[in-house]
Amino acid sequence: MQLISFPSFLSKLLLMALSNSSWRLPQPCFFLVGIPGLEESQHWIALPLGVLYFLALVGNVSIIFIIWNDSSLHQPMYIFLTMLAAIDLVLASSTAPKALAVLLAHAHEIGYIVCLIQMFFIHAFSSMESGVLVAMALDRYVAICHPLHHSTILHAGIIGRIGMAVLVRGVLLLIPFPILLQRLVFCQTTVIGHAYCEHMAVVKLACSETTVNRAYGLSVALFVVGLDVLAIGISYALILQAVLKVPGAEARVKAFSTCGSHVCVILIFYVPGMFSFLTHRFGHHVPHHVHVLLATLYLLVPPALNPLVYGVKTRQIRQRVLRAFYIKGLS
Repeated sequence: MQLISFPSFLSKLLLMALSNSSWRLPQPCFFLVGIPGLEESQHWIALPLGVLYFLALVGNVSIIFIIWNDSSLHQPMYIFLTMLAAIDLVLASSTAPKALAVLLAHAHEIGYIVCLIQMFFIHAFSSMESGVLVAMALDRYVAICHPLHHSTILHAGIIGRIGMAVLVRGVLLLIPFPILLQRLVFCQTTVIGHAYCEHMAVVKLACSETTVNRAYGLSVALFVVGLDVLAIGISYALILQAVLKVPGAEARVKAFSTCGSHVCVILIFYVPGMFSFLTHRFGHHVPHHVHVLLATLYLLVPPALNPLVYGVKTRQIRQRVLRAFYIKGLS
C-alpha cells in the first residue's frame, strides 16, 4: 500500500508547490504530437508500446508480489529488486497511458500543470532507477568480496537508508525542473513534438531566456549518470579483481553468474538512455521521429524487460513463478 500511495502523495505535494508559486505566469495548454512525421501509422506504433506497457505491469507486479509474500526472499538483493520493480511501475505508468491515448485516441491536449507533473515523475524516477542500480552493484560487491559479512553490512537499517537516499536524491535534483519552467514565457507555439512531456522539448518552446533551464538539465544528467556509472564501474572492477583470485574455473563462473542479471539490467537501462541522450544533443542529422521513438522506448523497454531478465536468470524467482503456474494449473 505504501508503494502505491507514495506517487499519489508526491504528485499532490508537487501540485501544491506549483499552484502556490509566487512567480506563476499564465498557463498554456500543450499539444502532444505523438510521433512527428509518422502520424498516419501511429496506431500501429501504439501496438508494440501497449505490449511493452502490459509486460511492464504484469512483470513488475509479479516480482513485487512474489518477493513480498516469500520471507525467504527478504534479502538485500531481492529488496533492491522490489525497489526497482516499484520504480519501473511508476516510470512506465507515467509515460505509457498518455502516450497511448495520443497515438490511439488522438487525445493530444495536456494541461500545463499535468505536463509539468508528468515531466517531473519521468525524470525523477529515471534518476531513482539509476540509484537503485548502484545499490544493486554494491550488494553484488559485498556478496562476492565480503560474503561472510554480507548480512551484517547490508542489514535492514542500511538498506532502508540507501532506499531513502535514492528517493531524496531523485526528488531534490528534479524538483527544480518544473519550478524553473514556471518562470518561462510561452508566447508562440505550444506544440510538443513528443508523445509525452519531455523536459528539453518543453524548454525549446519558450520565447524567454532558457539558459538556466538548459544548463541545469544538462548538469543533472551528467551528474546522475556520471556518478552512478562511475560507482557501478568501481564496484565491478573490484568484483572482477576478487573473482580472478578465486581458484578454479567453476568457482569463477559461479561467482560471475550471480552478477549476470544485474549486468543485463544495467545495459538495458544505460545503453538506450545514453544513445537517446547523445542523438538528442549531437545527432542533428538523425530524423526527429527517430529521436522521439528512442526516447519513448527508453522509458518502456527497461520496465518491460527487467522482470523477464530476473525471471529467467534468477533461479529463486523462476521457481516461484513456475510453482505459481503449476498450482494454478492443478486448481
